[in-house]
Amino acid sequence: MQTTPSTKTIVNQIFDEDRLSELLKQEASHGLGFEQCEFDGLNLYQLDLQGAQFVECSFADTCFESCQLAGTRWLHCKAGRADFRLANLTDALFCQSDLNNTNWELAKLASARFLEVKLTGARFGGAQTLGIDFHESLLIGADLRGMSFRKKTLEGLNFSDADLAGCDFRDAVFHKASLRDAHLKNARFDGADLRSADLRGLTIASLSQHFKGSLISHEQAAELVGGLGVRVM
Repeated sequence: MQTTPSTKTIVNQIFDEDRLSELLKQEASHGLGFEQCEFDGLNLYQLDLQGAQFVECSFADTCFESCQLAGTRWLHCKAGRADFRLANLTDALFCQSDLNNTNWELAKLASARFLEVKLTGARFGGAQTLGIDFHESLLIGADLRGMSFRKKTLEGLNFSDADLAGCDFRDAVFHKASLRDAHLKNARFDGADLRSADLRGLTIASLSQHFKGSLISHEQAAELVGGLGVRVM
């Protein structure tokens, strides 16, 4: 990800709530850049940071609840356990960042992009996710219930142990992706191409229940049947 030129860039600073609020009163957030800055544990409730760029910044346990974060850019950031509930993250971009155990419930994530990020244990319940894009990312144990991935190419996504109940994967293409031990209640895979997916943990029963109309390889079929003690020659 390449950052765009900023009106002002703040480097290597540790912020508290008052200092950041004062800065935003003096400078418009649009085009404001932060590099190697620390925001750990701050309560930034309803703060307007639209269009800001963050490079190698730290946000551990930071509260962004109801913040305006549309069009923000986050590169090489660490935001473990950060709370993005109800935040507006339309068109936001997260790249090569640690977002483990983050909360995105009820957030606006239309057209948001997550590239090479860690989202283990992340929660997306009730979020607005039209046009959201994940690429080469870890979603292990994430709560993605009801999310639509219809007709998407899912490149390098690890959904192991994720809650995918009610998700729509119709006509999706899985490439080097994993569904190992994922929770699939009421998920739809009609027309999905699963030949490059890791399906370990699935059973014949779950295959017939959730994957009707999908495409798997001969090797995958043999492995599933092998789980019944049947040898495929």
